[in-house]
Amino acid sequence: MTETLESALSEISTLLEKRLKLTGAVSDCLIRARRHLPPRHRRAAADLAAAEAAFEHPKLAMMLDEAKLLRQARGLRLYLAEVDLADRRKGRLLDIGASVGFALLTVIALLVCVLSWRGFV
Repeated sequence: MTETLESALSEISTLLEKRLKLTGAVSDCLIRARRHLPPRHRRAAADLAAAEAAFEHPKLAMMLDEAKLLRQARGLRLYLAEVDLADRRKGRLLDIGASVGFALLTVIALLVCVLSWRGFV
């Protein structure tokens, strides 16, 4: 592996550990991080995980496009640098709260409609 790609993978590994709380080998972390990443970065993570495995074999390492891998690593690194796990958690809780609130409003509105049709209100 070249030094630049090696350093990019180590930076991605530290960002995955710091931002998404994923530890272990870089390829395993990239595979587990799939659900946290948008589709473009999922492909980049899959390519980088495959490239890390391919760099162990000299003939396979020669067939890889290092410029493309570095571009993908840079994009993934930029995305991971701006991920805020606490903000995502807060957004998810707000989404759940909004869904529950809408469901309750709908049930109450239907209850009032049924009661008015039956003549109780």
